[in-house]
Amino acid sequence: MGQMIRNYIYRAIPPILVLLFVVGIHYYITYGVLDPTRRFLLPPPHSIIYEGFFVPKHRDEIFRSLLLTTKVSLIGLGIAYLIGFSTALLMSQAKWIERSLYPWAVFTQTVPILALVPIIGFWFGFDIQARIIVVVIISIFPIIINTLTGLLSASRYLHDLLTLHKASRWTRATKLMIPYALPDMFTGLRTAAGLAIIGSIVGDFFFGRGSPGLGMLLKVYSSRLRTEELLSATFVACVLGVVVFWCFSYLGRRLVGHWSEAWSS
Repeated sequence: MGQMIRNYIYRAIPPILVLLFVVGIHYYITYGVLDPTRRFLLPPPHSIIYEGFFVPKHRDEIFRSLLLTTKVSLIGLGIAYLIGFSTALLMSQAKWIERSLYPWAVFTQTVPILALVPIIGFWFGFDIQARIIVVVIISIFPIIINTLTGLLSASRYLHDLLTLHKASRWTRATKLMIPYALPDMFTGLRTAAGLAIIGSIVGDFFFGRGSPGLGMLLKVYSSRLRTEELLSATFVACVLGVVVFWCFSYLGRRLVGHWSEAWSS
């Protein structure tokens, strides 16, 4: 236990030092570079923290928006995972299926989502369901590609062994391909989780209607030059992304780290 705590401390020291350096640069720019009449453009960190987290009205609206953004992100990520995993599993069963679906998987990554947001709003409204669709479109690609890579990475010799035993497609998938794919699946899921947060905020920002999430809050704060609240909400969005990324990293290490070198560290 003591060794584990020391390892966590050693890992935490470098990011903390970087944080202190960034805070120092922030103070220097605010008080040493900006004219006093223009300091509203970059308020000092203590002012941002106070306005965002110690003024009850601002704190409550930020955390209400945080809860909605988290809800939309997780629902969209869950749907994207179900669709992405099913699509990758289907693609792994035959080359002609892979060749048929792969270009459309790439299409979801290259589609200009900002151009699609108004269309999605017209078709599905401007509330939670439309934002979930944006999240699914943005986050599904890494799930499909990483899962497909993992499913196809199983040893050919093991496939031949299952063929000798006349294993069914279901047995081959559940006993060989899916276990081999788990490390890549978690890699894709971890990447998609960060994209889901971005998708939720982007959809919320551009729809501008319905229940306010972090995106709508950022839009309101920027339009009214409420810089302290804007930077506080931005910081909360960043922390949410880091926490989600860390959670999936921890889950991946716990589930596959004992046998996968990629997740063992």
